[in-house]
Amino acid sequence: MLIERIYDEDLAQASYLIGCQAKGEAIVVDGRRDIAVYQDLAEKNGMKIVAVTETHIHADYLSGTRELAAATGAKIYVSGAGGPDWQYEFDGDRLYDGDTIALGNISIQAVHTPGHTPEHLSFLMTDGAFSDQPGYLLSGDFVFSGDLGRPDLLDEAAGGVDTRFEGAKQLFASLRDKFLTLPDYVQVHPAHGAGSACGKALGAIPSTTVGYERLYSWWGPYLAADDEQGFINELLDGQPDAHAYFGRMKRENRVGPAVMGERAPLKELDTATVAEGLEEDTLTFIDTRSNTAVHQGTVARSLNVPAGKSMASFGAWVVNPETDKNPLVLLAADHEQAQDMWDHLVRVGIDNVAGYLTGINGLPASTPKLIQPEELDGFDAFMVLDVRNRTEHTAGHIPGSHQLSGGRVMWHLDQLPAEGTIVSYCQSGVRNSVAASALRRAGYDVVELDGSYAAWTMWHQTQQNAVAGK
Repeated sequence: MLIERIYDEDLAQASYLIGCQAKGEAIVVDGRRDIAVYQDLAEKNGMKIVAVTETHIHADYLSGTRELAAATGAKIYVSGAGGPDWQYEFDGDRLYDGDTIALGNISIQAVHTPGHTPEHLSFLMTDGAFSDQPGYLLSGDFVFSGDLGRPDLLDEAAGGVDTRFEGAKQLFASLRDKFLTLPDYVQVHPAHGAGSACGKALGAIPSTTVGYERLYSWWGPYLAADDEQGFINELLDGQPDAHAYFGRMKRENRVGPAVMGERAPLKELDTATVAEGLEEDTLTFIDTRSNTAVHQGTVARSLNVPAGKSMASFGAWVVNPETDKNPLVLLAADHEQAQDMWDHLVRVGIDNVAGYLTGINGLPASTPKLIQPEELDGFDAFMVLDVRNRTEHTAGHIPGSHQLSGGRVMWHLDQLPAEGTIVSYCQSGVRNSVAASALRRAGYDVVELDGSYAAWTMWHQTQQNAVAGK
């Protein structure tokens, strides 16, 4: 039996290739849309991908299940549980609690584990070459290393009303009746790691065991005491803001993400052509440099989506493919980097990329406005906007600031003033630059607090020390 974990640091998301080495067959679980990594792994191990499945209707990325099936001919399996409101709308065999998928010597049993979502399945795997007892659990967004999948996401991102309470009850029951009935030695492989917004305290360790979580997780004592209400209270307290694009992911994953097929390589574009497109507003430029570089000068009305491990999530903060129809132009060092950045974007359904440029000379220029921490008190701002998570804001913020996280701001413009200057900040300036660029493009007068909250805190502490005579 082969278990390969494919981890996307951008979205803190894990997918898995499970293979039977004796038969040369493999299944992919919770795959993403840039599918070459799975095809390469299968080829490397002399296997054919014959099945694809997923644990639930995902919210944080666009599923690659249909993409893989179209490319490989693999059979699709998806959950049929959860009731009429949580049914997939595309073709595939439906799995219910206790159903199995056979893969050579491997048996993969669907276990209905609702709570994070009503239709959620975990997959209990038995390696028949060694044992007739299960030894591994793909837990999806049910159990993480040190945490659980949040049950409030349907309220936060999918338009639910107080579904969190029923979800929390279901999660308690799934732990009690399914997870904790398994032997302690069963290895648990979750779908997310540290940094995911699908929980509040996910560990960075890639796997765990039933016994370890039983003994050392925060929720273990509540289950041991059969304290459902105490469990619910702690589970729901302090969950981070859910990104607004999660709602789009839910809808598209339920209907079935568009199959891209083989994508033509991105082309380097002509600067004059891009400049004309920007002037006519038929193209949108993505400045992929750091916020410090952007602050020295960028392209007018461009969006700052820094290249690197958060490009997919930052991209989905500021580009909504349902309403933003302009093709994107990426700033990239070369073709290889441009292709990699495009791979990140398609994971959140941002497919419409026209090509790339390697520099910004010859394009309409703009320099973002900044304000220093010591200038804030005397500055005529209509609003001071904190684009950090609400948990960060609660822990400490600039007095009088309004909290609206960067992943939600473009979906809640009704909370912003129609006129007047907005001073915006995050913790260090990275998230702020992303959000501020989108607000400027939307026509708002935004001034960024240079160094953001970290710089303001340092300046404020210096002032307090001076008053105290230290």
